[in-house]
Amino acid sequence: MKVSADVRAMIERRKKGHTLEAPFYTSEEIHALDLDAIFRKTWIQVAVEPDIPEPGDYTTVDIGHDSILIVRDDDMEIRAFYNVCRHRGARLCDQEKGSLDNIVCPYHSWTYNLNGDLMFAEHMGDQFDRCKHSLKKVHVQNLAGLIFICLADEPPVDFAELRAQMEPYLLPHGLKDTKIAASIDIVEKGNWKLTMENNRECYHCVANHPELTISLYEYGFGYQRSPANEEGMAAFEKTVAERTAQWEAMSLPSVELDHLSDMVSGFRTQRLPLDRDGESQTLDAKVACTKLLGDFERADLGGLSFWTQPNSWHHFMSDHIVTFCVIPLASGETLVRTKWLVHEDAREGIDYNVDNLTAVWRATNDQDRTLVEYSQLGVASNAYEPGPYSPFTEGLVEKFCEWYIARLGDYANEPAHGVDASHGEKVVSFMR
Repeated sequence: MKVSADVRAMIERRKKGHTLEAPFYTSEEIHALDLDAIFRKTWIQVAVEPDIPEPGDYTTVDIGHDSILIVRDDDMEIRAFYNVCRHRGARLCDQEKGSLDNIVCPYHSWTYNLNGDLMFAEHMGDQFDRCKHSLKKVHVQNLAGLIFICLADEPPVDFAELRAQMEPYLLPHGLKDTKIAASIDIVEKGNWKLTMENNRECYHCVANHPELTISLYEYGFGYQRSPANEEGMAAFEKTVAERTAQWEAMSLPSVELDHLSDMVSGFRTQRLPLDRDGESQTLDAKVACTKLLGDFERADLGGLSFWTQPNSWHHFMSDHIVTFCVIPLASGETLVRTKWLVHEDAREGIDYNVDNLTAVWRATNDQDRTLVEYSQLGVASNAYEPGPYSPFTEGLVEKFCEWYIARLGDYANEPAHGVDASHGEKVVSFMR
């Protein structure tokens, strides 16, 4: 899509260290731009291997008007296609998840194999070439069990660097050998960027997340140092250094890696100890599942957090994994999908209880939804203007905004997306 002069001006004048201007959160024009410049240009995390454990299993995800079909083929490879029949465009799979032997169009029964090849199309004549009507492929990557797709013709090549750095952190948790114990979708009445900004800081955690903060060290949130907290912060830093050294000695990578703003496939990770002799993010900080992940023999391995731009975050512990992905639905509506993963051999009611497993993040998600919706109401006000981020607790929010503005700038500077000067007046009136 063409990028209007008004939007270009907002991109160029974005004030470092401050929230974005109101139209970035409220404008349907910018929502459409976000889909084109962000969600159709970058690698987005949309599923996990346990969504499609067996050949023929599939899951679907909608990105704007595009439905994407992700399927495991007969060779156990993961493939992705546009969920569109090559005959007259009918949607192929209408359910979020399922299993099939072949992909059969419900309209005229055109039939594709799990590799996307057209195998059967009746009444098309002798000159019809099935080979020219295979399903349109979507780029797909499997990072230690986390499934990413990219809708661009040429996806960002730096995903290879992300993989090289992150696989040593993620693989010991054995995500590919887990199952989905619970999955919950919520829709927040707020812009997707407010959802992501809220995730990228814990300035709000003590006042709003009593369940989550049971297992988290308070000083892990990012604090301004003062005489009152100097002793506590020093003790926390000492604990982090000691535990990190222990985990690294166990071949369990733990040191911080931060590329949230200097890579197109931006990411950050760090393993931190959990409070109260913590083992997991639960209401008592103990494991929620007694069957540990991977080859782990001890439970007190802290919490490994993994953030990716633009739309996901994940928490890996010794006993379970929690994954989150975010999909924009409209300028003021966002889908947040949360999945809880346990070892594939864990037995519900014996090794784990679903209510206990999900209690912390069910509560936290509901609390965060309220905060995001408060923010959406505020940015829509005529009184709103960009406010300053805390340099101590909101540095990762600033990195998200830097990354986002950079991606819009890259898109706007592509020759195909030149200025639509004639659209200027219309943008001014409806963006505010």
